[in-house]
Amino acid sequence: MMNLRIAETMAFACLALSAAMVWAQQTVSFRTGDGWMIHGEVHGTGGRGVVLVHGGRFTKESWRPQAEQLVGAGFRVLAIDMRGYGASREGPKELNPGDGSPLDVLAAVRWLHGSGARSVSVIGGSMGADAAAGASIEARPGEIDALILLAGYADQPPEKLKGRKLFVVTQDDANAAGLRLPRIRKQYEAANDPKALLVLEGAAHAQAIFETAQGERLMRDILRFLEK
Repeated sequence: MMNLRIAETMAFACLALSAAMVWAQQTVSFRTGDGWMIHGEVHGTGGRGVVLVHGGRFTKESWRPQAEQLVGAGFRVLAIDMRGYGASREGPKELNPGDGSPLDVLAAVRWLHGSGARSVSVIGGSMGADAAAGASIEARPGEIDALILLAGYADQPPEKLKGRKLFVVTQDDANAAGLRLPRIRKQYEAANDPKALLVLEGAAHAQAIFETAQGERLMRDILRFLEK
């Protein structure tokens, strides 16, 4: 009986240690190329990195449910507050355009590479997707392995986007200018291979898709795309 109890105790301790290793989380900070201080949360461990970039109504904490799923699939995740949002408020006002910067994303990508990541992908939502696209264009070849844009655009020619690209939008997502799908489809068509376009049912915008009936499918497709 005593041996059984010892074995059970050791098994429980091993499970607890494994869970702690899988769901390890830490706060980090690093400077951008123009001197802004960016703050982030790192989830998990491992050599495959993913940067999560929030939309205009969110902060890094909004990604925690998706970060857990990514960590469970073997990725190390860095969710950041873009400049002017959340904890990332240290920097000259003249360097804050109000909607983050591609330099914020690029600094996060380079932080992951510098901390041992063999590959780094980026997922951005709305404003964060715009910044992620800009970072892809400015990045050195090979710095960003895969790019997932949730209802976002490249401000520069989409032909300059690097790496594997997944464009995501719901069919009825719209803003004051109209439906987002036509512009995103046009960007997808202009981008170089490899690329994919995922059009989901509904009208949810960017990160809000995760809260709808399409959320599980979107996460499955993201994981499938990252595993390629």
